[in-house]
Amino acid sequence: MAKIVLGLGTSHTPMLLASDETLLRFEETDQNIKHRDKEGRPTSYSELLEKADPKMAAMTQPAEIVARQNKARAAIAHVSKTLNDARLDTLIVMGDDQDESYLEDCRPTFAIYYGDTILNSNEQHEQYRERYPEWYVKNRQGFFEDNAPRPYPVDSKLALHLIDWLMEHGFDPASSKSLRKGEGEGHAVAYVHRRVMDDKKPVPVVPVFLNTYFAPNQPRPRRCYELGLAIRKAVEAYPGDARIGIVGSGGLSHFLVDEEFDRAILKACADKDAEFLQNLPRNKLHAGSSEILNWIGIAAACEHLDLNWFEYVPGYRTAAGTGTGLSFASWA
Repeated sequence: MAKIVLGLGTSHTPMLLASDETLLRFEETDQNIKHRDKEGRPTSYSELLEKADPKMAAMTQPAEIVARQNKARAAIAHVSKTLNDARLDTLIVMGDDQDESYLEDCRPTFAIYYGDTILNSNEQHEQYRERYPEWYVKNRQGFFEDNAPRPYPVDSKLALHLIDWLMEHGFDPASSKSLRKGEGEGHAVAYVHRRVMDDKKPVPVVPVFLNTYFAPNQPRPRRCYELGLAIRKAVEAYPGDARIGIVGSGGLSHFLVDEEFDRAILKACADKDAEFLQNLPRNKLHAGSSEILNWIGIAAACEHLDLNWFEYVPGYRTAAGTGTGLSFASWA
């Protein structure tokens, strides 16, 4: 039977694409974000700054920020090597969509892409030029091809099998065979293609989208765990002996770093604490932190494996404590 033989988790923030110089400019954008505090309550950058631990000012000096970034860069390299050495036949990518493939006219809770290829292209992201400074737009370009759009292979047979199996076993995922004309894959899959996978020998993917960001139909933690379990069972019901990997793209806490919460999630993944993961408080899963739901799905899909490595870097980048809980892990 086919089997999931590797699990991976990786943050995918534009912060990870930044040069040392650009990294120090994120305070400019963080000041304009609609923030939430660690309990999920709306707040502002100035309020976070006022309440921040005084130690945060020293922790976000340029040398400290760059040192943490170097630790994260090494972790990305480790994730990439692990993936590219694994001899996979297919990689299932679980990630959120942020007004990329799905918009307000129809936004499914879960969706699976089953076209023969999926395009990496930057056209739809030109909208960021209207909202962000040029340095940020250029930095974010790292998710996408430098020149012409590029189609990446999709394991459409496995994708169709997953859709069919899930429909028979209590899930009703939406499906997509193509993207809107002239537009490309969302950032969660794009990051894996451009920054994790060896793009000279791309492994076919199966994109699985979760609507973590947008009310009212965000999946609950328990349902994400159930989806992960169901995907593993579906893979094991797939004919043949294919070696399948699965990766959760995104997370953990942001744009206010919640180090205690992030570490508790990683511990639960290592301990296979399904009860903890299925009952994470929803008030802490808003905005960027909602991408934690992808990790819940991966942890479930990899219950039969062990979390054999992880790296956590509290990616503080301003004295207000804003940034990303940079998180990387592998199950084998």
